[in-house]
Amino acid sequence: MTEMDADSLRQVVFAALRPIAPEAAPGEVRGDLPLRDQIDLDSMDFLHFVVALHDRLGIDIPESDYPHLTTIDAIVAYLQLRRRASG
Repeated sequence: MTEMDADSLRQVVFAALRPIAPEAAPGEVRGDLPLRDQIDLDSMDFLHFVVALHDRLGIDIPESDYPHLTTIDAIVAYLQLRRRASG
């Protein structure tokens, strides 16, 4: 698995979000604030988002880890750790 920097992972995160929450523009969503507070993302939308991340990156994200996926910054950091662990 090739190494991806934080900016590349951030692009993947927003690409995964785009079909679910088209209003989630990278320049308008803050990385340090809770994602679900910034955009209208209900629990089913969140599940679709996690599945989209898995499809794009091949990373399994167990439900027990969902509480770690609160902000864009936290999601990117989590994905970096998971990619390193599986690489």
